[in-house]
Amino acid sequence: MTTRRDFIKTTTAASLAASILPGFGFSKEGDQKVRLGFIGVGLRGQNHLEQALLRKDVEVVAICDVQQRMIDMSLGIVATAGKQKPQVINDGPNGYKKLLERNDIDAVVISTPWEWHTKMCLDAMNAKKYVGCEVITGMTIDECWQLVTTSEKTGMPLMMLENVCYRRDVMAVLNMVRQNIFGELVHLQGGYQHDLREVKFNDGLTPYGGGAEFGEKGFSEAQWRTQHSVDRNGDLYPTHGIGPIAMMTNINRGNRFTKLVSYSSKAKGLHNHIIKVGGENHPNAKIKFKLGDVVTTMIETSNQETILLQHDTNLPRPYSIGFRVQGTNGIWMDLNKSIYIEGQSKQAHRWEDAKEWLDKYDHPLWKKYGNDAAGAGHGGMDWFVLNAFIESVKRKTTPPQDVYDAVTWSAITPLSETSIKQNGATLEFPDFTNGKWQTRKNLFALDDTY
Repeated sequence: MTTRRDFIKTTTAASLAASILPGFGFSKEGDQKVRLGFIGVGLRGQNHLEQALLRKDVEVVAICDVQQRMIDMSLGIVATAGKQKPQVINDGPNGYKKLLERNDIDAVVISTPWEWHTKMCLDAMNAKKYVGCEVITGMTIDECWQLVTTSEKTGMPLMMLENVCYRRDVMAVLNMVRQNIFGELVHLQGGYQHDLREVKFNDGLTPYGGGAEFGEKGFSEAQWRTQHSVDRNGDLYPTHGIGPIAMMTNINRGNRFTKLVSYSSKAKGLHNHIIKVGGENHPNAKIKFKLGDVVTTMIETSNQETILLQHDTNLPRPYSIGFRVQGTNGIWMDLNKSIYIEGQSKQAHRWEDAKEWLDKYDHPLWKKYGNDAAGAGHGGMDWFVLNAFIESVKRKTTPPQDVYDAVTWSAITPLSETSIKQNGATLEFPDFTNGKWQTRKNLFALDDTY
């Protein structure tokens, strides 16, 4: 029987890396410390910082942010961890370039507002740093191409830190997909269905968050994220849903997205929230938001699977990504936590609780590292995504989620915006691999480390 380790050896991770990192192989110093710099230490950056400080194979060399409040909070986290104080850079929006000038930094973690991601990723790769960037990486198709070109030119990897690919139930389902439990995949669904009204309007003072303020008067993400809802209409946050689906369908590795179409509902939720918490006379009640409350996107693949994504962040609702994986043998849905496998489920045409199946097919990475991930953010997913990035840096290999994944998943946003502007036009999806998808192998989560 072929083991995962044997599979990695026979397919050779180095051959995959060659498309991005010609001449790179596994590091001979696998136990060396990775010297990290953090660009952006707001609340999300602090999550990554906390995880990094727990690792014996990481040294936090420098942190950078434009807000002293966030720097002070981060230094408190460092002190609590009992680690040496890093260099602090608070020198305006372009202060991060001083961090990139340091020769003693191997890799950077970028957790800044979306509009800065491409510029910072490009500068970091040109400075010969490994890059781990929070979602999303490119806001336009041109930015996505710049990221690919620069990664290929410099030989430096870019990993978007999309953590839902490592969610425990999702990885169990991935394991089932690879063992053909669902048969041939036909249709998949996912999305970002999360009531963010108290994130988009947060003055930092109202109990439990919230209020009706954003922009200069806002706190944390409300300072920048809400403006995107004012100016843009599309699937602004597709990666939580599409990342796991892309791995299950081997996107950029024997399969690719070929077409996309998007539609948007009316925009009522954010205005109604302002009226509810701030009153009809609140200045923000006059703002017209472009972002539709529910944006629906359909994607077709070269293997003729169909994928449905939904972005739904402005209306009252419980959180759900809304995963659905459906093939010729059966179906799994996370919303009702149920599964049905023809000929194997207990009753014909009846849903059954998925827990027994998910436990049976629990992914080997979770079996091995579940205890290490306990207590990490987002149910342990944050541990796995950072671990994958750090291990890639240590080995000098391409991360399991690479630059082609980063831009392909990110490109859904500008494509959806264009489709909606053109009244639901069907658009061709760019091939950011320039044909390499036809021969690349899917090694995600096959190595017993990441």
